[in-house]
Amino acid sequence: MKKLLFSAGLFLCGLLALQAQILEPVKWKTELKEASGGIMEIVFTAAIDEGWHVYSVEMGDDGPISASFHADVAEGVRLVGQLTPRSEVTTEYDNMFGMELRFFEHTAVLSQQFEPTGGPYRIEGYLEYGACNDESCLPPSQVPFSYSGKGDGTAAPAAGTKPSSSPVQQLEDAAPGDGAEEAASTAPATAEADAALSPGGSGAGWWTPVIDELKAFGEASGQAVDRSWLYILFTGFVGGLIALFTPCVWPIIPMTVSFFLKRTKDRKKGIRDAWLYGLSIVVIYLALGLAVTLVFGASALNALSTNAVFNILFFLMLVVFAASFFGAFEITLPSKWSNAVDSKAEATSGLLSIFLMAFTLTLVSFSCTGPIIGFLLVEVSTTGSVVGPAIGMFGFAVALALPFTLFAMFPSWLKSMPKSGGWMNVVKVVLGFLELAFALKFLSVADLAYGWGILDRETFLALWIMIFALLGCYLLGWIRFPHDDVTDRVSVPRFFMALASLAFAVYMVPGLWGAPLKAVSAFAPPMNTQDFNLYTKEVHAQFDDYDAGMAYAKRVGKPVMIDFTGFGCVNCRKMELAVWTDTEVADIIDNEYVLIQLFVDDKTALPEPVKVMENGVERTLRSVGDKWSYLQRSKFGANAQPFYVLLDNDGMPLTRSYAYDEDVDKYVEFLQDGLKAYGQK
Repeated sequence: MKKLLFSAGLFLCGLLALQAQILEPVKWKTELKEASGGIMEIVFTAAIDEGWHVYSVEMGDDGPISASFHADVAEGVRLVGQLTPRSEVTTEYDNMFGMELRFFEHTAVLSQQFEPTGGPYRIEGYLEYGACNDESCLPPSQVPFSYSGKGDGTAAPAAGTKPSSSPVQQLEDAAPGDGAEEAASTAPATAEADAALSPGGSGAGWWTPVIDELKAFGEASGQAVDRSWLYILFTGFVGGLIALFTPCVWPIIPMTVSFFLKRTKDRKKGIRDAWLYGLSIVVIYLALGLAVTLVFGASALNALSTNAVFNILFFLMLVVFAASFFGAFEITLPSKWSNAVDSKAEATSGLLSIFLMAFTLTLVSFSCTGPIIGFLLVEVSTTGSVVGPAIGMFGFAVALALPFTLFAMFPSWLKSMPKSGGWMNVVKVVLGFLELAFALKFLSVADLAYGWGILDRETFLALWIMIFALLGCYLLGWIRFPHDDVTDRVSVPRFFMALASLAFAVYMVPGLWGAPLKAVSAFAPPMNTQDFNLYTKEVHAQFDDYDAGMAYAKRVGKPVMIDFTGFGCVNCRKMELAVWTDTEVADIIDNEYVLIQLFVDDKTALPEPVKVMENGVERTLRSVGDKWSYLQRSKFGANAQPFYVLLDNDGMPLTRSYAYDEDVDKYVEFLQDGLKAYGQK
């Protein structure tokens, strides 16, 4: 059974370069305390960097790395109970795991009690834990401890050890975020450890660190950039542009612009008033976005993306909005609100009058803009960005206000404006279909949360196929809704939109039998919910052992591609699905390289534990995953997955490493650069 289904793979999303750098987001301290009744307690305290979390205890075999207590030596003691959390634990549903996850943020405190059985005692071992942020996961890590004492409750560190030893340094000596530079310089293994880990390899230099050589090539290829704010702004702007073409907004534009230009003989003042009108629209919608943040709060917004109840509400909300756009009913605000504001605008003058006119527009147009705004707020809120709603509404307002100011500056453009007509209702209906499709995304999260099993991948895709097929039929005039004009002809733009919608529906059909469908992978349920899968086009590694793979590559004269991955690394699977399935990429990997895939979370025990020194701290490697994780740290100076590196037959890098980025062209360039460098040796 695969373990460790981590929920990330991209290191810091471009905010820091993943270039031969060790991540140390968790700093531990261990203490031995005396509890009541002669019971002793080992307390593990962690300071966790912002954005990272450490998983709690007993997450199950199919969950991520649980915090667990391991006693290698327990002389004269009896363990009491299990490893127990002593600090606040956050619980959230994770749709990739399909289960509730429990984890610590900012601070973690765990304790394990034991009872001396009389006389001298000695206990030593390690705490194992898993650390992740929203985009990256680290390999299983260990916090060693060693204590000795007498049964009367007095205790001391075991000879030659420190009571608060940790993988990096003591908590008191390093606040969260410190020590990155020190951690980046990982010491190589001792000669004995190197020989134990790499039988026959040390002579070939395959385990020799190449951190400086990798740094010389520059940043990791394919370094992704965090575009979340830009994405939110763009999404809001597109939403505002769409709102312009609805029946509630488009006819108002020429009337409003003409009013500003005619109410004063000074054209410059008219243009200034139009600008102030547009600015007022921006202020009103920006205030709406800020209000959403203030009402829900930062913590609630961050929880929306995985909260099942919220996702059910979002699903129902979008279905109601879609029905409104289809013409079943209209979502309107009380008419007395708009009348009161309009009367107030007429009774005042100056800036206040202009602001109230803009506010009247927002009230009158709500039946069209409300569903669009609702969808935008739902979408940007679930990105987890605290300022997302404000940024989204800013983009929406800028797009909505733009024509009022532009047409005021260039009034001759008004003559070229398309006339109001039935085409605006087509825009509304198309939006209804899109909101119905996106509603299923939120229902999918709720379905996974409660384990209903009603919306697996096939069902989701079948519904999307029907939605986009019906959208195509509507655009061709085969389906009509209450507000549609009766017409026998279909315009050219409608025809091409129908063609695109029907083509998209056909594109998704193979997904019913397991095709990856890269275009919808961000929306559809996970592939593991697929009941029937005929898709077999996959790249398979030739070796899962570093030394065996290197020896084979040297024998056949081929360069090596190392893939540091994990059984549950989500972004590793995304790369394999979105990039490795490309024909050119698959052909290069299969025919030009020896692919070695090393799983850093492989719990298979080594024949015997191996002790290594890193940063002046002795570590014990107990599993195959420990071995490959140590290789990644010590040789390449990195510890996040996915991590790809190309080597020659002496274990030297051929080009810069590659992080998570689904750009196929960049990945092909990365592979070609390696082949070119290998050919020049």
